[in-house]
Amino acid sequence: MVQIDYYLTPVSPWVHMAGARPARIAAAAGAELRYLPVDPTALFARTGGLPLAQRHESRRAYRMQELRRWSAHLGLPMVLEPRHFPTNPAPASYALIAAQAAGGGDMAALLAALTRACWEEERDIAEDAVIRDCLEGAGFDPGLADSGMLVGAETYARNLESAVAGGVFGFPFFIVGDERFWGQDRLDMLAAHLGLDA
Repeated sequence: MVQIDYYLTPVSPWVHMAGARPARIAAAAGAELRYLPVDPTALFARTGGLPLAQRHESRRAYRMQELRRWSAHLGLPMVLEPRHFPTNPAPASYALIAAQAAGGGDMAALLAALTRACWEEERDIAEDAVIRDCLEGAGFDPGLADSGMLVGAETYARNLESAVAGGVFGFPFFIVGDERFWGQDRLDMLAAHLGLDA
């Protein structure tokens, strides 16, 4: 079975825009989709990127235009400057890792719930109550917010090393064999690579 490694952070607006499309593409192609949350600050530090606050004003201004344009293009309502961004992505990432290991729920729905909480509902996805709500809504045991912390932290660190070794430098990022696709705007290319009609 073909494997798609999906590197992500639940605080990324671009991951929010990707929504369930990666899961639909994987299902249509009969591929396995592995969700691999990564610490964005650590990844940028290792690969030459800068946190948003440290980027030049021209880059920040263009980012806002792109968020607005893509939000409209996708028909996806977004708060462009949500109250709880940036926030610590680690707790939500640990929950994603624990949920994937435990199974029994809908991973695409969980990721969508977490990103929606940040980018549409202006909730803090570093808070246990928000994470538990998202887990339960996606069919997972909300207790994973607590029980998965240790394994989540260890896997989170391994995901970073895997990301750097694989050439990942931003989000969302997809790797299929030797092919790499960066950005929600490359999902059609990912689908075509997997033999699907765009």
